[in-house]
Amino acid sequence: MTTAQLLEGASLLNWRRLQLKRGGRRVDFDWLLDLAGGLSWSSLQRLLVEPQQMVQLKVALQELEQIWGLHLDQAIPLQHLVGRCPWRDVELAVSAAALIPRQETEVLVDLALKAVAGMSVGRWADLGTGSGAIAVALSRAMPSTPGHAVDLSADALALARTNLEALAPKGRWHLHQGRWWDPLEPWWGRLDLVVCNPPYIPSELIHNLDSVVRDHEPHLALAGGIDGLHAIREVVAGACRALAPAGWILIEHHHDQSDSVLELLKEAGLTSIRAAQDLEGIKRFAMACRSRSHPS
Repeated sequence: MTTAQLLEGASLLNWRRLQLKRGGRRVDFDWLLDLAGGLSWSSLQRLLVEPQQMVQLKVALQELEQIWGLHLDQAIPLQHLVGRCPWRDVELAVSAAALIPRQETEVLVDLALKAVAGMSVGRWADLGTGSGAIAVALSRAMPSTPGHAVDLSADALALARTNLEALAPKGRWHLHQGRWWDPLEPWWGRLDLVVCNPPYIPSELIHNLDSVVRDHEPHLALAGGIDGLHAIREVVAGACRALAPAGWILIEHHHDQSDSVLELLKEAGLTSIRAAQDLEGIKRFAMACRSRSHPS
């Protein structure tokens, strides 16, 4: 980043109008002003009322212009260009190695913590950890509980390590490279909470995704096979073997997969099966429990 810049509010607002004329969404540009420039949304609103105020930006306007131009010209996610993304109560490092954490996945974490409230959680796991967002959240919520973050991608695990080392309690989390449950075999039957945000986009829909996602986020973390359920089938199939008795599993899925995922959980022999909605009221999550009497 270049040096900070002090300027009059009216000048900043005029520059902002010129940048928005280049294209793009106002909400995205104001996000850039906040995260890279240090001008919060509330400060921007005050500036619209009192444009005579002086504004201190963390970086020069020229650098913000360059970032915005790259975003417009090449559809590069602003989060990748800035290298950071606010999520829950933290600011995560992000890159093209893993999906940018979505707001709806914050709901998945809340559901997971609610499911085990009052339980003595001995061990948790995050399958397909990507940036490590879920693992960071679980570590911070249960700082004395050991946990495991799994991903097939070495690059994603490196990113997850960066975030866990910066944001999570030390010494209570472990990273594993491999496919879903496989690296966790030594702990099968002892996992009290498992959270998974797998790839679930049907293959034929990948080309319809916004170019910001399609061209710049890893397809390994997006593509879920012909019906989008390939990874979810694998995860559900191993759940009863890997979960502890009365252990919970929570899975994020595509907007139209709720009935299919609930049926998979039922066929696997899990209990207390139910769906949960995202912030827009769409059934986006499925959760289930291993029976205390189910054979491992």
